[in-house]
Amino acid sequence: MAHIVLGIGTSHTPMLNLTAEQWQHRAAADFANKELNLSDGRRLTYKQLLAERGPVYEDAITLDLLRKKEHACQAALDKLADAIEEAAPDVVIIVGDDQAELFSHANQPAFAIFNGEAMVTHIGKYAEGAPEWLRQVGRGYLMESNYTLPASPAFATGLIEGLMEHDVDVASVDGVPDPGKAGFGHAYGFIVKRLFRRSIPVVPVMLNTYFPPNVPKASRCHDVGAKLRQVIEASPGELRVAIVASGGLSHFIVDEELDRSVMRAFEQNDAQALRAIPRNALKSGSSEILNWILTAGAVSPLPLTWSEYQPLYRTPAGTGVGAAFCIWK
Repeated sequence: MAHIVLGIGTSHTPMLNLTAEQWQHRAAADFANKELNLSDGRRLTYKQLLAERGPVYEDAITLDLLRKKEHACQAALDKLADAIEEAAPDVVIIVGDDQAELFSHANQPAFAIFNGEAMVTHIGKYAEGAPEWLRQVGRGYLMESNYTLPASPAFATGLIEGLMEHDVDVASVDGVPDPGKAGFGHAYGFIVKRLFRRSIPVVPVMLNTYFPPNVPKASRCHDVGAKLRQVIEASPGELRVAIVASGGLSHFIVDEELDRSVMRAFEQNDAQALRAIPRNALKSGSSEILNWILTAGAVSPLPLTWSEYQPLYRTPAGTGVGAAFCIWK
């Protein structure tokens, strides 16, 4: 049977494709964002957030400190890449969320698995003619051009069939009909570009975290992860399988309390704490925590052997990303 040999969790924020000096570009987006999400479910403009909080994070955004955090994050990513290389998986399942890169509101499955022959990435806003810093982000996501990446159709089809037998209604996606209009996005390209040191077939699991009305609850995601593990372990063949959670943690307003509670739940293998995270805390970018919860359900027999957390503030009012990195093995 197949064996899960490794679990990985990593943020995929654009900041990880930029230098600390370039994080100002993401700060500019925060200043213009009219729906910055708090973990109580409220949406605020930056002006409203600053009026409510004050510039309490001004000391956290000095260039020297940001550079230290940049270097810490890149070292953490190197450690994750080392872990994948050492585990030598035959296939990597990437649990990510699609942000209107492959799907649209015309067709938005809650859970989907790609079982086509090859993945093709989307270009979108990173195309030629975009500002150079944005093109740089796109290169880190394999999205400044269309890239074709190896998939694992037979194994993926077996996962779909097995999940259906376990009462998980999962959409089957077997191709990218027009890469000029749609394709795989940053949740997948970042993992391949930054963490893979050789070509490894990928099975993309696409979880709708962003777009109501069919966003699964935290408890449902954890349950699906546990069923995914059962299906993998019943799969014929001697495949070595790695599972990667892509995205998160809190953003676009950093919530260290939420992030640290999630990390603590991973450390303690506390499924109930993960299952109980309320919907209001999982809106907008913070919804990508659901990718981690599903992955945690799948790798729960493996101990968490290493983790790191860096709150990446980029404005005085505390916008940014809670960047997290984990290894289960």
